[in-house]
Amino acid sequence: WRDLAHRVDTIHNTVDIALVGKYTKLEDAYASVSKALQHAAIASGYKLNLKFIDASHLEKQTESDEPAKYHDAWKELVSSEGVIVPGGFGSRGIEGKINACEWCRKKDKPILGICLGLQAMVIEFARNVLNLKDANSTEVDPNTKNPLVIDMPEHHPGDMGGTMRLGKRTTLFKEGESIIKKLYRNPKSVSERHRHRYEVNPAYVKDLEDNGLKFVGYDADKERMEIMEYPKHPYYVATQFHPEYLSRPLKPSPPFLGLVLAAKNRLTHYMDLGCPLTGRSSDESSGDECEIQKGMKIYNGHMEESEKNP
Repeated sequence: WRDLAHRVDTIHNTVDIALVGKYTKLEDAYASVSKALQHAAIASGYKLNLKFIDASHLEKQTESDEPAKYHDAWKELVSSEGVIVPGGFGSRGIEGKINACEWCRKKDKPILGICLGLQAMVIEFARNVLNLKDANSTEVDPNTKNPLVIDMPEHHPGDMGGTMRLGKRTTLFKEGESIIKKLYRNPKSVSERHRHRYEVNPAYVKDLEDNGLKFVGYDADKERMEIMEYPKHPYYVATQFHPEYLSRPLKPSPPFLGLVLAAKNRLTHYMDLGCPLTGRSSDESSGDECEIQKGMKIYNGHMEESEKNP
């Protein structure tokens, strides 16, 4: 803890991350996400500069109604080094999230989607790569002809509280290469916390994967898509679970750590070193904090040396 506190006091370089959300007027709504980003930034040797962007301000309707807000929001987005699209409920701002995902995909901007963020990334890909222009979530448009995101079979409208998929659950990794799997240090599974009632429609998974999107993690029954990546992109990653809930100062969440490192063009080198900072390497999410701290010193020592000898 003493070493960590010293690092916090002496960090000077910043990492600029844009959070595209629905509840940005109450920033505490994203307290867990903010803290997870902070943990990852500190462990990577950076001071977090987090910018909150109202997702609805990225939509065409705002360009017409309030052009100043529209252009300010896009300026914040394009000037960031990385983007995070967190969870949420309802239809407000969803098109803005989809627009942000499209821009990040096309411009190779590192992006992490969480829960609704994953769903927005899947919808965007279906619209603009699979050419399913009316692709949507049944939460937003119950009558869409291409429901890329659907409510879970056990969900019954009207009983909103008792039908969510909640709590810590196991995610299995598929065989093969995966950025997220490497960040977790190549386990067969991880346990992360969930809070959602909609999921990717299994009927579209093959078409999405045939066109380049990859689902590298699924639930214990191998039916629900839990982790998504786009291998052609430096860091286009999303999780249906909420990795921020288990992030700790000495155990930064691997997906968040990946975002910060990708934003600073450090991710490849970090993985080449064997991902020394990651603490949650197994289904039990355990890790020796002394080893984590040792990994922080090793990694940041490599970073300092590479800056001296680029």
